[in-house]
Amino acid sequence: MVHYKTNEEIELIRESSLLVAKTLAEVARHIKPGITTQHLDQVAETFIRDHGASPGFKGYHGFPYTLCISPNEVVVHGFPSKKELKEGDIVSVDCGVLKNGFYGDSAYTFAIGEISETLKRLLKVTHASLLLGIEQAVEGNSLGDISGTIQQYAEKAGFTVVRELVGHGLGRNLHEAPEVPNFGTKGKGLKLKEGLVIAIEPMINLGQRFVVQENDGWTIRTSDRKPSAHFEHSIAVRKGKADVLSSFQYIEEALKKNQNNSIIIR
Repeated sequence: MVHYKTNEEIELIRESSLLVAKTLAEVARHIKPGITTQHLDQVAETFIRDHGASPGFKGYHGFPYTLCISPNEVVVHGFPSKKELKEGDIVSVDCGVLKNGFYGDSAYTFAIGEISETLKRLLKVTHASLLLGIEQAVEGNSLGDISGTIQQYAEKAGFTVVRELVGHGLGRNLHEAPEVPNFGTKGKGLKLKEGLVIAIEPMINLGQRFVVQENDGWTIRTSDRKPSAHFEHSIAVRKGKADVLSSFQYIEEALKKNQNNSIIIR
């Protein structure tokens, strides 16, 4: 069942989503070649708890960490570890928080130091596909308008769209109805109504679209081990224009100040 949110509930989801954005900005201040993803996870958990919230992912169906950190060929749900990031990597950092009974959820793919032109283009196209999908998230459109727009843009650019993993509704639960695929047919699916809150999260591969799950039961990587990018915003459907509840502004401000880590790919 789809739960439509009141304006008051949307503001609480916005508060949680903006705390996610600020947590990812704290990650951006620390991320650089040579840092371990485990250290980034500790930074994020401390920041979230210091701001009166709980990590939204930790303990969710047994997930053991605050962040999903997914470098290179890892698409999503990667475990933080003692492995160090290195120059030329890309890494998706996905974060959720629970505050005042509502979840926030967002993800950003960082470029570690100087990356290849091919990877820069992958990140640009994935980010652009997210923004184009968000433009379709208005009352009167359908879920297929979001999904089909993302798919058409990514595939026209020569990349592939992961199909086994999707976006989702968001609210008192981290994952609610409806599912929000990144592929589909425009005009098909659930008709969008004001008050629907969803997380839109394109997962776009450099190589083939196929993925496999690792033995840890969580980590999803590309089957051909080619890189994948992932960006996510939480949004509320409105009349005329979607209301973006999360933000990349804090992340990009932090990246500009941190000369050692990651460049902004736009």
